[in-house]
Amino acid sequence: MKRNNRDKFIELTEKRVTKTLDSIRLIGNLSDKRYYDYDEKDVKQIFRALSKELSASKNRFSDALKKNKDFKIK
Repeated sequence: MKRNNRDKFIELTEKRVTKTLDSIRLIGNLSDKRYYDYDEKDVKQIFRALSKELSASKNRFSDALKKNKDFKIK
């Protein structure tokens, strides 16, 4: 049975988002100072990188949705 693009999108999205959320939870596990040594600079760097990548991904979706609009001169 051939899957359509919507079915593929849903399947891949569920897998990838679940995997990403699990990875984010694992990053949170690094906060335990009994086992790890880090400072505020490290934390800022981690969340800046995550935030930057999340924004870039979000922008790709926004850009793709904008491309489907009718042409208009701004």
